[in-house]
Amino acid sequence: MLNPLAYRPQFDSLRGCCHMISNSLGAMPNRARDLAREYVDVWARRGVRAWDERWWNLPREVGNRIGALMNAPADSVAMHLNVTSASATVLSCFDLQGRRNKVVMVDMEFPSILYLYRAWLEGRGRLEIIPSEDGVTIPMDRLLSAIDESTLLVPISHVLFRSAYIMDVEAIIARAHAVGAMAVLDVFQSLGTVPVDVTGWNVDFAVGGCLKWLCGGPGACFLYVRPDLHPTLQPRLTGWMAHDDPFAFDHGPIAYTSGSYRFLNGTPNIPALYNCQPGLEIVDQIGIAAIRERSVHMTERLLTMARERGWPVTTPADSSRRGGTVAINVLRAQEVAAELHARNFLVDYRPDAGIRLSPHFYNTDEELGAVMGEIEAIMSSAAHTIRPRTQPTAP
Repeated sequence: MLNPLAYRPQFDSLRGCCHMISNSLGAMPNRARDLAREYVDVWARRGVRAWDERWWNLPREVGNRIGALMNAPADSVAMHLNVTSASATVLSCFDLQGRRNKVVMVDMEFPSILYLYRAWLEGRGRLEIIPSEDGVTIPMDRLLSAIDESTLLVPISHVLFRSAYIMDVEAIIARAHAVGAMAVLDVFQSLGTVPVDVTGWNVDFAVGGCLKWLCGGPGACFLYVRPDLHPTLQPRLTGWMAHDDPFAFDHGPIAYTSGSYRFLNGTPNIPALYNCQPGLEIVDQIGIAAIRERSVHMTERLLTMARERGWPVTTPADSSRRGGTVAINVLRAQEVAAELHARNFLVDYRPDAGIRLSPHFYNTDEELGAVMGEIEAIMSSAAHTIRPRTQPTAP
């Protein structure tokens, strides 16, 4: 099996820092610069002709690359600006006026998704939120029992962003289907470091992005829709890219196209679709199975070092239920995280979780020891070396 560390030289962005924040922003591959340059060169040389020659088909091309990483059929992945807009596209497919208008979620979802569903359902649907009892896991019995014959959608993260807990998505999807509901699986915190199989799991919808474990930068997010559902869905959040004949510029009602473009809307983010490709290629070349094996090794080492120091951990101990992140809730964690940034140790902080450490395939065991040693040094140093609080990094 190929050693994932063999790909570290393809990331000059790792020089001069200890990058332990891939659950928030993956390191930039060197070739991303080349693709960014290719975009501006094509724009300059070909101008509007670039749409016919490359740009119009780019969302499908990138969507297929992403789909291959999660066992999705060709032309089933549509590209979006962010996961919130992709999720809103799903919501816009459904009428919430009937008896089946309940959405079941957990309180450990990323806030942007909770904001969206609360606002969308206000006055026209019902939202049931299942709370975590320990801040790490979700009570599966309560979640499954809440999914009943009045449930329309079950949006659920494969890996919870705050605790890195891996949800039993197969059981959730099976329960949803048993009562006639559909599941919207968020794979933002899993795809690229934890295996995902949307076909094998019979996933209805999946959302995610290239920003984190796929090392693709912001602006390249995606929506998978199970192909047999395509003809039955007419998203109200739509636009000219979803029209069957977009260049007819027809002013009448939309005639939806087929395939992934049915779930597009306005003009796509072409620069982001260029920049995300090198990360996708590298993850594909290494293989997610090899990345997962390396990830489990690294997170286990971090947990062991945290236990040795007596630090509270808000991450599952069981590797089969742990994603690629270890969260350590040390005293004054936010200030410690800010000081780590000042010392070029890139981590992040989340309330009720602590300092999140997220090594990826390009990280070394030496870096694991270095970041834990730096946390220890900061905590034992004089109070004046801990800097004022700063705004946390992006999710």
